[in-house]
Amino acid sequence: MKDNNQQSATSNIKPGDTRTYVKHVTAADFARFEDGLVHAVCSTFSLAQAAEWAGRLFVLEMKADDEEGIGTCLTINHKAPAFEGEDVEIVATLEKYEGNEVICSYTAKVGERLVADGETGQKILKKEKLAKILTPKKV
Repeated sequence: MKDNNQQSATSNIKPGDTRTYVKHVTAADFARFEDGLVHAVCSTFSLAQAAEWAGRLFVLEMKADDEEGIGTCLTINHKAPAFEGEDVEIVATLEKYEGNEVICSYTAKVGERLVADGETGQKILKKEKLAKILTPKKV
C-alpha cells in the first residue's frame, strides 16, 4: 500500500486500533422507499453507509496516492432506533489488515444504547486497476 516514505503511518496501524465517526441523524436518514416514509428514525441503509465510512477512515490512512479503497462486504445488525437530532457514534475496530484487505468490526451507539453492530470489508487497489474493473463492458 504505502511506499517507503509513507510506510511509517501504515505500520503504526494494527489490529485493535479504532477510528470513530459521529453521524448526526436528520430527516434525510429516515427509512423511505418508493411508496413513502416507513419510519421516522434512522434507516438501516443510512447506518450501513455511516459504518462503511467509519471503516474507510483506516483506508484513508493506509492507501497511497495512486490507490483507492473499494467496499467488499458489509454486515449490519440493526438493534435499536436512532431518532432525528441524535448523534450516533460509530466506532470501527481494525480486525485484520492483510495484503490489500481491511476488515473492521463496528458498534454504533447513541449514548449507551446499542443501535447497530457488524463488520465492514474493503480492499485497497491501484486506481488504474480499479478504473478497469469499474468500466462497463460493451455487450
